[in-house]
Amino acid sequence: MKLPIYQLDVFTNNIFEGNPAAVVVMDECVDQQLMQNIAMENNLSETAFIHKENDYYKIRWFTPTVEVDLCGHATLASGHLVLYILEPALNEVTFHSTQHELTVRKEEDYLAMKLPAGNYEKAHMPAELTQALHKEPAELYKGQDYMAVFESQKDITEMEPDFTLLKKLDTRGVIVTAPGVQADFVSRFFAPSIGVNEDPVTGSAHTLLTPYWSKKLGKKELWAEQLSARGGRMRCRDLDENIELLGNARNYLKGHIFTK
Repeated sequence: MKLPIYQLDVFTNNIFEGNPAAVVVMDECVDQQLMQNIAMENNLSETAFIHKENDYYKIRWFTPTVEVDLCGHATLASGHLVLYILEPALNEVTFHSTQHELTVRKEEDYLAMKLPAGNYEKAHMPAELTQALHKEPAELYKGQDYMAVFESQKDITEMEPDFTLLKKLDTRGVIVTAPGVQADFVSRFFAPSIGVNEDPVTGSAHTLLTPYWSKKLGKKELWAEQLSARGGRMRCRDLDENIELLGNARNYLKGHIFTK
């Protein structure tokens, strides 16, 4: 079997920045273990697998160690691939996962991706979290991830977490965030429990960040920056039950996977 594979850098205008994602294009769905093996071999934070059915695409996402329920940057990468390479006449594409229906559309020089807004609530401070971050946040919330809110961008930039301790927490990962200097808010995302110590730019984390900062700042549209080593920027819109992330992607490579 020979499968086309693309790698794109997402939430950036430049290659070697943003968050790299692989997208594998299938004529039909392949075995789940093969998907996991490919993701492990790619060793990127996410590999998306897509195949077309009728007027939409089915999509699944894998880290090097597990399948995940939602990945924003690999969905935007898949949207870029469909709308600019596979079917450039389209202005919008819909992806169906096991739990979500996601759309990516062209908007001026951006791709706009709609995702369901995440639910979160105030949380008690686990001792391991404070120990792992080496600083206690001003506020802590819990949804799919912990969201730890700090007072300044400097707190986020200088953070050197203990990934062994973070791996023991009962969430997918930990978002750390604060007001930004040049952006409305900044963040970083750590998820050692799913094989990703620090994700360069995390679309799904912004399903919590966008509604939180929208309420906090009284704005429906915000600029966000993720302060990883590679870095990335996006526009975020609070649509109440959904959010919309606007960003760019750049093609890095195209090839084929030989499975035998």
